[in-house]
Amino acid sequence: MTRPIGDDYMDQQRIKKIRQLRRRHHVRRGITGTAERPRLTVFRSSKHIYAQLIDDIEGVTVVSASSRTSSGKEKAPYGGNVKAAAVVGGLLAEAAKSKGIKKAAFDRGHYRFHGRVKAVADAARKGGLEF
Repeated sequence: MTRPIGDDYMDQQRIKKIRQLRRRHHVRRGITGTAERPRLTVFRSSKHIYAQLIDDIEGVTVVSASSRTSSGKEKAPYGGNVKAAAVVGGLLAEAAKSKGIKKAAFDRGHYRFHGRVKAVADAARKGGLEF
């Protein structure tokens, strides 16, 4: 019995998703966000980048920034590059400073720490967040 052509592709996508989840859980195992030191999490798509400060104990997003917001779009029209990621990191640091947050725990998710993810982290550090 032979499989239809599309099944191999779906199996590969399923395996890829499982590997991403395993990497994400490996990274998250030692990180917990609190009110004093929230978790800075990054999500990137092909067109945009998003960052949030999350208090895991309360289950609340304290601050968020993305390349889709109006302030992010006016500084960086295209959200899928390193420049836009740096803008998002700066916006997040400004918003965190206004809420009185000085420290964070960085959660890179299943992404490698380079490119856009690193740009968010560097800009947030430059803006005053410590991690």
